[in-house]
Amino acid sequence: MELKKIIEELVDTFLKAGELSILLRNKGLKKEIKSDNTPVSNGDLEVNKFITKKISKITPDIPIISEETSDNKSNSTLKDFWLVDPIDGTYDYINDLEEFTINAGLIINNKPVAGLINAPAKRRMFYAYGEGNAYELSNGKIINLNDKTIKNNQSLKFISYSNKIKPEIQKIYKNLGVTENVKMKSSLKFCVVATGEYDGYVAEPRAYEWDIAAGHAILLSAGGSITDFEGNEILYGKKDLKNPSIILKSKNLL
Repeated sequence: MELKKIIEELVDTFLKAGELSILLRNKGLKKEIKSDNTPVSNGDLEVNKFITKKISKITPDIPIISEETSDNKSNSTLKDFWLVDPIDGTYDYINDLEEFTINAGLIINNKPVAGLINAPAKRRMFYAYGEGNAYELSNGKIINLNDKTIKNNQSLKFISYSNKIKPEIQKIYKNLGVTENVKMKSSLKFCVVATGEYDGYVAEPRAYEWDIAAGHAILLSAGGSITDFEGNEILYGKKDLKNPSIILKSKNLL
């Protein structure tokens, strides 16, 4: 399997999906509340259709698990599959904010080997397909994230999904020496840790595998790490597709 070819063929699709998401938002989204009490829009569904169609064409033998469909979600025997979150950060998407992303992560033997994340409102596109091959496409330029300079200052700045930091996370912050915390939504968190703009991210068990797979692949390819609170490797294809606790670290911390 040529990961480089697969991912590079999908970059343009993800850029176009970003344009589609903005176009649909500008026209006015149709919003609904799903059975799990989370919002969804016609934009989520249209972007899902757009990217999964292309993924299926490029890799017809690899199943797709998407947040917005029921396909393959009950299959707990999959080892090789795609995890797709067509719009991560639907609240921001619906409310004309910027921190939403379009995501796909490729899982081989239950491990993330490649991924794409587009943050269209931020005009930042990230993709990766293995160690040393993590990239950002922005303003027409492609930057290898592994070439970015490691910062030398001593302050550690982490991302969080909430301004209310739970005691178990505060304890980890203290052990690591985190001095600053900034709230950020969606898988953009993984990308800005991969670039070294922020040093890490900590979360107790929450969300689903499609929320983190693409970011996991990008961060690993950029030289960073992700484990659970006990330092264990995070694998995919769990029966309920729910995430364990996670600690992200940029290469600055390793």
